[in-house]
Amino acid sequence: MNDTQTAAAATPQQGWLDRYDSSLMGVFGAPQRALVRGNGCYVEDADGKQYLDLLGGIAVNSLGHAHPALVAAVSEQLATLGHVSNFFTSPAQVQLAERLLALAGAPQGSKVFFANSGAEANEAAFKLARRNSDPAAGRTRILALEGAFHGRTMGALALTAKPAYREPFEPLPAGVEHLPFGDVDALLAAVDETVAAVFLEPIQGEAGVRPLPEGYLRAARDATRAAGALLVIDEVQTGIGRTGKWFASEGVLPDAMTLAKGLGGGLPVGALITFGETTSGLLAAGMHGTTFGGNPVAAAAALATLSVLDSGEVLASVRAIGNYLRREIAAMDAVAEVRGEGLLIGIDLTDDVAPAAVAAALDAGFIINSTGPATLRLAPPLILTAEQAGRFLQALPGILASARAAASAPADAGRAAPSSAPGTITEGKP
Repeated sequence: MNDTQTAAAATPQQGWLDRYDSSLMGVFGAPQRALVRGNGCYVEDADGKQYLDLLGGIAVNSLGHAHPALVAAVSEQLATLGHVSNFFTSPAQVQLAERLLALAGAPQGSKVFFANSGAEANEAAFKLARRNSDPAAGRTRILALEGAFHGRTMGALALTAKPAYREPFEPLPAGVEHLPFGDVDALLAAVDETVAAVFLEPIQGEAGVRPLPEGYLRAARDATRAAGALLVIDEVQTGIGRTGKWFASEGVLPDAMTLAKGLGGGLPVGALITFGETTSGLLAAGMHGTTFGGNPVAAAAALATLSVLDSGEVLASVRAIGNYLRREIAAMDAVAEVRGEGLLIGIDLTDDVAPAAVAAALDAGFIINSTGPATLRLAPPLILTAEQAGRFLQALPGILASARAAASAPADAGRAAPSSAPGTITEGKP
């Protein structure tokens, strides 16, 4: 569609959506809105309507939108040095690696590999697991959990459990087994000397914000250490303050950890942290690489994000406001269960109206997400205020009532909530 045709569209937003439909692949479904600007926890669409962003780009926009510290850091770095390839390094890249190692409490000999996304970080970790394999001794198995989401590229997809994501691209890389979620006995029975690595998310975001049971990570750490397997913790969604802690797995030192999403505050950056000399030595020169990973601009954005989160009381606020939201939402009649930690929140509804609730929330000026027919997810910027959270809590009962009405209405009596309703497209990790 050309500019003249766009001008003839009903609204500026509809014009952009029409142009999107004619020029971009449909892998994400139809966009819910065309957003043109943001400030703090708010965004604005092409028609000028404002929304409180309670999804944060799926746990990416840690500092919200147009945060002055992030804007200044990226602008200054881009005006100084933008990209150098992996033949060179930059002060920002080195400083970011040092900062992450310190935050993770990594021992001497630990290292960082920078990528561009969570899927790429998990691809690197998948290679790490392969390097810990020993086919002659039978050590080839890689374990993940039912409900796991580790990305959509081929190695990461092999770790991901959802059949709808996997089946169109089979055969996937072999050797991955999925264990029952949260079943410690099944884990202990499966981990032996034939296992090269175990991949775990402390909280499964894609599966509806499901935290691992208390003690599960510790049991996994003990079992993998005894068997000589690697414990890889995927903190792509839960890391960098999302749960009110730097890492949701604090207290358990893995062999490797993957990060992305909130690390760059909106810019694409992922990281694989390897703990100790032995694990860090598994990937030698030439075994892996990336053109853009760790580029100075992305590194500067990540450093600025970490600096803001480390100042003031941001992480304490994440814990307090997360507790406030979960407590108040759990008391609502239409809610069956609330899960999560910090500002990663899953809401199970009493009826299968989550996609309709996403649409109703948009109409009311709120951006939320559904991960299933009866489950909503919140992952707002970490700078969300109590007043903003209160606005959503006040509106939520009406949103859920509208969703129930829309879902129960005959198809020809108004907008119903089809299975492909807005908000059902979930994780990125491209």
